[in-house]
Amino acid sequence: MSSTLGTSMQDPVQIGADAIEASRVNGTKVYNTDGDSLGHIHDVVIGKRDGHVKYAIMSFGGFLGIGEEYHPLPWNILKYDERQGGYVVGLTVEQLQGAPRYAERDRPNWEDEAYGRRVNDYYGVGYY
Repeated sequence: MSSTLGTSMQDPVQIGADAIEASRVNGTKVYNTDGDSLGHIHDVVIGKRDGHVKYAIMSFGGFLGIGEEYHPLPWNILKYDERQGGYVVGLTVEQLQGAPRYAERDRPNWEDEAYGRRVNDYYGVGYY
């Protein structure tokens, strides 16, 4: 595992192949298993106490930022594919259209356990 830490804030930071800075996750493409582009990572939700990434917020739909919807995807359903340079999920467009989502102005309350459970239940994964 490669790890080089700089001595000042301007020095580059390289982290092992299985780690990435959150700022670099944002904008990463998301594909389905057929290779179709579904959207991109808009943000990530991190647990306040345990520091684990809980959700990737995927931007889906819209045109030039108008009409975009945001889909919280449980982090553990995403698999990184180096060949595509993005994350792959086993979802169809139809499944995403029925999935929990929100508009920019209607951000969810991440402290609401019922919301988190609804999201995780939709994707068939356990709640944290």
